[in-house]
Amino acid sequence: MPPLSPDDPGLQVHPFRSLTYAARSPEQLSRVSSPAYDLVTAAGRERLAAADPHNVVRLILPDVEPRPGEPTADRARRSAALAATTLASWRAQGVLAEDDAPALWCYRMVDPAGPGTTGWLGAVELPPPGSAAVLPHEDVFAPAVEGRRLLLAATHTDLEPIVLAHDADVEVTSATAAVLRRPADLLVVDADGVRHELRRVTGPEVAQVVDGLARTRAVIADGHHRFAAARAHAAGRPGRVLALLTPMGPGGLRVQAIHRVVPALDLDLAARLAARDFAVAPVEGPAEQVAAAWVREPGSACFLVTDGRRTVRLSAPGAAARARIPGEAPEAWRSLDVVLAHHGLLSGSWGLPDDPASVLVAHDLDEAFRLARETGGVALLLRSSSPADVAAVARAGARMPRKSTLFVPKPRTGLVFRPH
Repeated sequence: MPPLSPDDPGLQVHPFRSLTYAARSPEQLSRVSSPAYDLVTAAGRERLAAADPHNVVRLILPDVEPRPGEPTADRARRSAALAATTLASWRAQGVLAEDDAPALWCYRMVDPAGPGTTGWLGAVELPPPGSAAVLPHEDVFAPAVEGRRLLLAATHTDLEPIVLAHDADVEVTSATAAVLRRPADLLVVDADGVRHELRRVTGPEVAQVVDGLARTRAVIADGHHRFAAARAHAAGRPGRVLALLTPMGPGGLRVQAIHRVVPALDLDLAARLAARDFAVAPVEGPAEQVAAAWVREPGSACFLVTDGRRTVRLSAPGAAARARIPGEAPEAWRSLDVVLAHHGLLSGSWGLPDDPASVLVAHDLDEAFRLARETGGVALLLRSSSPADVAAVARAGARMPRKSTLFVPKPRTGLVFRPH
């Protein structure tokens, strides 16, 4: 990246007065916390809400019944108002308590599926337009942004952090190592076995971390819609957003692919349409086993398509598929599998619009197979991009298609809030 300049400084991070649950045992935090809002299914929301009357899902996904003929925007406003009422009630009842002094939080995630990840929760200044301090890498869906903006405007609280992957800094690494020697203030183990440890920090490490991060820039790893909502809420005025800042590369997050599901598309028809632009071959073996082995293999410009029973492989994209990728875009963007999937296959061979009703997203293979079977359609399985690929796209000023990457492990929602 180009060097930082006074006109475009790096990350501006501040300690903040946090709001947390008054009851902090691991068991209680397990009952009241949840995955990020966009990872919670309808059935999952009901399970979480039933687990505890104060589960955070009642704030991030309020249960508002639709009214006949009601516009989506009106329902979103009623939902945000309910969240604000619930939040105010919990604060009045002492369910949530606000700290008496600003702090940063050191957040450690120990994932049984990979190495540990440690970052810092802080209030990050929203960069002015044109700044490279915080770079998005994905497109957003405008109605989803508006829904998060309404929630922000009603509650005046950051209920979930966005996640940033920042350039490495030796002082931040040093401060992190020192803080991790202390016992955790908050601890919870989620359903995937990830151990979440949070340490509230008010000592000299705060200045060390703030100064170190000011020498860095970051790519949005998770929370593009919430970041866009925070900008819309600020409406051009100075503003801040709660963020978990993790290092890019070692000690940071891993990237997994987000798969696509096309409802009501027969596998044979999908294969015939794709054969105009790709080499199509059946893959023998149980679909789940085939997919699990394939996603771990290196390779590019190759996809699997399955209806949950049978599987075909698409490879060797032809000139027509390649030609649908905008040639004026940066090379870092044009070379991505997910871009080829969207432009060459989904909108090209299959003629689909890119909207949430026509193309569903699945955050893992199990969800992809389930959705394909439930909707009578097919799952388009993708291999993940690398963190370096994501950073290259962001720094080239380009955007990957919506929901292209899944950075893991995910922070737990409901452990720390930032009231405005």
